Amino acid sequence: MSEQTSYMKIKLSTGKEVDINDDAVKILNEYVRTQMTLEELAKNLGLSGWEEAYELIKQVPAWIMWTPLPILKKMISSGS
Repeated sequence: MSEQTSYMKIKLSTGKEVDINDDAVKILNEYVRTQMTLEELAKNLGLSGWEEAYELIKQVPAWIMWTPLPILKKMISSGS
């Protein structure tokens, strides 16, 4: 089992802190490429509802959501 890479932490107005790690990036990649709803996104990320999911989406840089995980890992490891 490989270790999770944490790319950033997002603090929501509710006080909840969301770790943008490998699993979260996979889910965000799916969200931007499919018709996943904010409710589904919230459920997949363990958030309390679509409002938290919306707030998270507003704070995560778009390039993280659109970059496939293998490419993101390569970019981070090479220091790009």
